[in-house]
Amino acid sequence: MRGTVMKKSSCELELPNYPNVSNVQDLHSTYIANCVFNSFLSFTAIMLNIVTIHAIRKASSLPKTLRTLLLSLAVSDLGVGLCVQPFYTSLLVKWLQQNIPSCITYKAHSLIATLLSAASFFGVIAVGVDRFLAIHLHLRYQELVTHKRVPAVTIFIWGLSAFVSLASLWVSFATRALFLGITAIVGFLLTIVVYIRIYVAVRRHKNHMQALQVRQVTQADEMANFAGIIKTAVGVFYVYLVFLFCYLPYFISLAAIKIVGPSYPLRRLLFFSFTLVLLNSSLNPVIYCWKMKHIRHTIMEILRNIINSLRNRLSQ
Repeated sequence: MRGTVMKKSSCELELPNYPNVSNVQDLHSTYIANCVFNSFLSFTAIMLNIVTIHAIRKASSLPKTLRTLLLSLAVSDLGVGLCVQPFYTSLLVKWLQQNIPSCITYKAHSLIATLLSAASFFGVIAVGVDRFLAIHLHLRYQELVTHKRVPAVTIFIWGLSAFVSLASLWVSFATRALFLGITAIVGFLLTIVVYIRIYVAVRRHKNHMQALQVRQVTQADEMANFAGIIKTAVGVFYVYLVFLFCYLPYFISLAAIKIVGPSYPLRRLLFFSFTLVLLNSSLNPVIYCWKMKHIRHTIMEILRNIINSLRNRLSQ
């Protein structure tokens, strides 16, 4: 009995944001609501990201470098729907049954969730930096951002995400939380600076377009190409805004619990904000379809082919 108590207290020290026996009953309605939400969102994340991955692969008009980074981001979102949300839902069901999982189960969920969340976070930063380089380097962009370097960056992103995830196995929770907090702040600040620079470039481009009267065809083509780069940058900016909307409440909840203490209202907020983080994986494909015409047209073509195929089968 004493050994069991020591094991639980050790697990609570390492993973303090997971519930224990004493607070399962008080958060009963919270678990039910999050269980329903994540069961539905798991399905939408899987289906929408499968379609999106297929559409990104077929969107030949999309730059290859951007396509690689968006594929990486979509794969991490698909992983959330396939692994994190079903795993999280199973934990919620066990908590509803007052069946507290083992510490190993909690750690496995934390490792997978951290891996895919970090891959999404670094992926969003990489896409923003890529659009920034495309706008500011312009003609030199294809020389510096090559098809060989972008896959290397993608591999680095997943390797770094795996390192951040596995770090929890040999560092304390406090050290890991501090590292994640610093990484998040630096990442957010870097991305804000990047998008401010992109915004300035977009304003300058619009003013330049308004000042143009008659130009040669070659320059007109160049301006049209630059306008296309700006449109993809604006689309990626919406991805970043939704990312902020989904992730910031979770970080704020963690900070509030650390400062004030784990009260029940804050724990409820933490659970709903984590579900909001997982919602991000279902929202990203919607943004791709809404703000990026290359992907939208490909998805519409895929849906049209599916509908025509169903009609042909029904007519037979």
